[in-house]
Amino acid sequence: MNRQRGIVHGAGLAATAVKPPRRGLALAEERRRMVRIWWREIDRVLLVLIALLMAVGALAVASASPASAGRLSTADVQLGELHFFWLHLRWQALGIAVLLATSFLEPTLLRRGAIVMAAFMLFCLVLVPVIGTEVNGARRWLNFGLSLQPSEFLKPAFVITLAWVLSWKLHDPDLPVIWVSFGLLAVIVGLVIAQPNLGEAILFVGAWFVMVLLAGLPMQRIGVISGLGVGGLVAAYLFYDNARHRIDSFLGGGSAYDQVDLAARTLQGGGWTGTGIWLGTNKMRLPEAHTDYIFSAVGEEFGLLVCGIIVVLYLAIVMRVLVRLVNEDRMFNILAASGLIALFGGQAFINILVNLQLFPSKGMTLPLVSYGGSSTLAQCFTIGLLLAVTRRNPFLDREKFDLRGTLEKEAG
Repeated sequence: MNRQRGIVHGAGLAATAVKPPRRGLALAEERRRMVRIWWREIDRVLLVLIALLMAVGALAVASASPASAGRLSTADVQLGELHFFWLHLRWQALGIAVLLATSFLEPTLLRRGAIVMAAFMLFCLVLVPVIGTEVNGARRWLNFGLSLQPSEFLKPAFVITLAWVLSWKLHDPDLPVIWVSFGLLAVIVGLVIAQPNLGEAILFVGAWFVMVLLAGLPMQRIGVISGLGVGGLVAAYLFYDNARHRIDSFLGGGSAYDQVDLAARTLQGGGWTGTGIWLGTNKMRLPEAHTDYIFSAVGEEFGLLVCGIIVVLYLAIVMRVLVRLVNEDRMFNILAASGLIALFGGQAFINILVNLQLFPSKGMTLPLVSYGGSSTLAQCFTIGLLLAVTRRNPFLDREKFDLRGTLEKEAG
């Protein structure tokens, strides 16, 4: 009997020892299942376009790095010619991890996480005027050992939060969601302009306007808001020194205009096919060849044809998202994806226009192409959110969201 009990006891110990590996195997199988679901639902075309753009960005930073490294080197510190290129690869690797991790998020977790991030980044934005780091006359960054620009991360979090607020209207059309969203926008824009950072303020307002239009802003109010926008620009010119100086410099000449003029001449200096990598000379005089004016550096060394390819890539990304939304049946996803792509495409559009001497200098990077630390992470976070809200089960038939019908019902 004792021997049998010992056998049973020994078998129980053996079974207990086997359980952890079984749990580990089950966990690994669950992870593989989640990856298979993710791969089935993710927009692989959009993912490929983003990968191509990031590859172009790495090559562009390699091209522009010698110019910026030379300008920033001192007698005590000599930067290697590819200093910014190697740093950029590290930031890209971290950004890709952020992008992929974010794209795995489920809608509920994504929404809650974005709301928490928006609240935290808004708090950081309030701290910027108090303890922020000043660079080139602008106080936009917080230094926690790593330089952080709160407005960069607030933009995508603000869009997700705004999509959540505006989607309340489907449950109760009488809720003043547009005015609530406008109040939140006014607070953020006021804090951003105080840095000063007019470019970011324009992006916040542009994304908000796109989203409230899709949420059913009455047509009679569009003209009113447009008039307020024009009035805001006039007021900015009259009372906001940063805006007035940039506009005056763009129209009448000055240091900012000289930078934009040099960028335009650098862009055209390589002709259609470019001088070849590391053979450009005009880029050596650009103040921010690896960030704000990287499009011009690409034009000089790779030619206008490659610049055209970059523009086509941006247009393809924007169009792919819009096409993806045609079959979307959830208002929150439509609003969130529209706002995110407005941020991404709007920033690219403004940067390219600045390099073409068609827009005042705004200090904006070219998304996923320019060198950047926290800005690269913020852009990858934005794209990760975009991939998450555009995930689709290909085996489910969806009823298209009838935006026109919804607006007609509200008008009636």
